[in-house]
Amino acid sequence: MKKILIISSGSVGSHFIQRVSETYTSENIYYIVQTKAKKIEEINPARFKFYEFDPTSLYKLANLLKMEFIQVFIVMDSQIDVENTIKNIRTIKKQLRIIVLNKWQMQNEDANVVFVNENELIASRLLDYLPNVPVIAQNVGIGEGEIMEVLVPFGSSFVYRHIGAIAQKNWRIVAIYRNRKLIMPSRRKMIQPNDLLILVGEPSVLKSVYRSIKRELGQFPEPFGSNLLLYIDMNIVNHDTIKETIRRAVYAHREFKHELVIKVVNPSNIEILQYIKSLRSLNVIISIDYDSVNLKETFHKDIKTYHIGLVIISKEMFGDYYVRNAMYEAHVPVLKLSNRRFSTLKDAAMILSNNKDLEKISATVFDISEQMNFKIELYNYTAEHQDEKEQVVEHYNNLSTIFSKSIKVYNENENPISKLAQKENFIQLLPFNKKLTSRRIYSLFSTDSEKLYYKLDDYHQIFIPVQL
Repeated sequence: MKKILIISSGSVGSHFIQRVSETYTSENIYYIVQTKAKKIEEINPARFKFYEFDPTSLYKLANLLKMEFIQVFIVMDSQIDVENTIKNIRTIKKQLRIIVLNKWQMQNEDANVVFVNENELIASRLLDYLPNVPVIAQNVGIGEGEIMEVLVPFGSSFVYRHIGAIAQKNWRIVAIYRNRKLIMPSRRKMIQPNDLLILVGEPSVLKSVYRSIKRELGQFPEPFGSNLLLYIDMNIVNHDTIKETIRRAVYAHREFKHELVIKVVNPSNIEILQYIKSLRSLNVIISIDYDSVNLKETFHKDIKTYHIGLVIISKEMFGDYYVRNAMYEAHVPVLKLSNRRFSTLKDAAMILSNNKDLEKISATVFDISEQMNFKIELYNYTAEHQDEKEQVVEHYNNLSTIFSKSIKVYNENENPISKLAQKENFIQLLPFNKKLTSRRIYSLFSTDSEKLYYKLDDYHQIFIPVQL
């Protein structure tokens, strides 16, 4: 049995003893010293031994300290009494660990004396009740924000979404509280307004997720990452188009208001390199690899090093089978630039397919459209799979009401790819799923609009990861 000594006076000390008595453990035995005995309800006499005396008396405390305690708690109302009690303990036990409730900004150089600041505790607890401030578990894990609870507001993009449709990278929804009842999450569970979510993950990621749940539009590319990466392989990209690609990437960087990293591999044009280096600034980082590199390893390393949330590449690079697979495995959105002007874009177009992947990326779609001031358009090929598509349309209509963002739905009898090929000033948004990583030759005779994404290769496209 581990012996623990509690020295108490006042209401806080009594409340602490009551709380200790309610904790379940059979391995501790508590010795309670009170200046004035107070009755504790329903306490186990086998685990609690009570003494009534003044702990500032060295003679009286010395008799008790003949036993071997592993820890002492001091919860008293008088600073002088606390100081004298610590002095008495140290006279007898030089290394015994002492935990002290500190109400008076006391200081002590003893490494085995831990002061728990009362004002900080109260302020921290009151902070938990402020609106729009995440509640962080401070006594669980390492207490740095890796466990968080978030109340889902009615207007959140997480409302009425299945957990399986929410991208979770470096974080997880581990519990849901609804009407004060615990619900264990599963892929098919749907989040409802006023649900209390318990999240676990990296503290920096959870901060981004918190903002996403509270639905502060304008956070993209978070929660995927913080910054943008323009990736240029001079062995793949046409040198005549590199400068224009960079200018379009810089424009996107200014719209999203995050840092831009320009990464060049296999450099082979001095004049272009000088132009790229001239763009270096506080918000533009230039990284050039002069040695032959393993694309996948260096690319994934850059994603982690620079906390990349959006990759920008040319259509030649996305057309490369190995590059496209590396992008998919990185699980970050990809902006594929064509040779058209980027600044004239007005609409974000999506083609409904026979799955619900568009529902899974809806939060990102609305965020991008809000920041870039795009109108959202859904193209529905009415010849097939109408039940699944109607559910996706309903989901987008619900979000459009929440965010006051209008949506146009076009029901087409002809192939929507052909319809979009006649349109100008739009960017296509697509779910970045596994089927897009296959070689193009295998999809020549497919009727799947997602597999045929390259039919709109002359237009800008954003590929958004479906599941992380």
